[in-house]
Amino acid sequence: MSDILKNEIANGGAPSRNGQPPPNRAEINRANAQNSTGPRTEAGKQRSSLNALRHGLTGNTVVLPSDDLAAYDRHCQEFLDQYQPKNKMETELTQAISDLTWRLKRINSIEANLLAADIAWNSDSINAETDQPYAAPATAKDFREQTQALANLSMYERRLSLRFKDTLKQLRELQAGRLTQERSDMYDAALILQTHKNKKVPYDPNEDGFVFSNADIETYIQRRDRKDQAYRAA
Repeated sequence: MSDILKNEIANGGAPSRNGQPPPNRAEINRANAQNSTGPRTEAGKQRSSLNALRHGLTGNTVVLPSDDLAAYDRHCQEFLDQYQPKNKMETELTQAISDLTWRLKRINSIEANLLAADIAWNSDSINAETDQPYAAPATAKDFREQTQALANLSMYERRLSLRFKDTLKQLRELQAGRLTQERSDMYDAALILQTHKNKKVPYDPNEDGFVFSNADIETYIQRRDRKDQAYRAA
């Protein structure tokens, strides 16, 4: 993990370590806003635009240049296969769930890499006979040195988890409403089709605003009749 990434994750607004209460950040932010107009140079603007790209946990950046794009595509396809969205909104919510899950996985990877890198850097905890780090001292030192970074990762994880739960709830509610409407529409379409069949009159479901085909309705009627027969036989 790069020093830039470590510093960015670590500098997340930690409370003072000298026992004093942290400063009022709202007042500090307001004061800074009076004097700051953002990056002025093109290079500065470019660095600013890449801030979220450093760890991919915030902003609009989901897939980092170091990510496996094929793995990301497979990841998204698994969610599409599971939730089978039927309209634009369902598709958008399913994609959001895929991206949030991808970012949550990245947090675990960053945390593991952060601690592993520090163990490698703690050369004073190396066993001279085995050339391996003393596990307990090295791990304890890692946690002591990376307390703020790990706290920030935990903060990102909580935020992403809340967004994930909220998005999943929206998708489930939307799909439940759609399925209820589809069942009601299919019931009505089956009645109308059966009436037309009795009168030997062709029927086009689109004329009544249904999105089903005659084949879909016929399949529904067959399943309904078989279910009724099974209930009677039972």
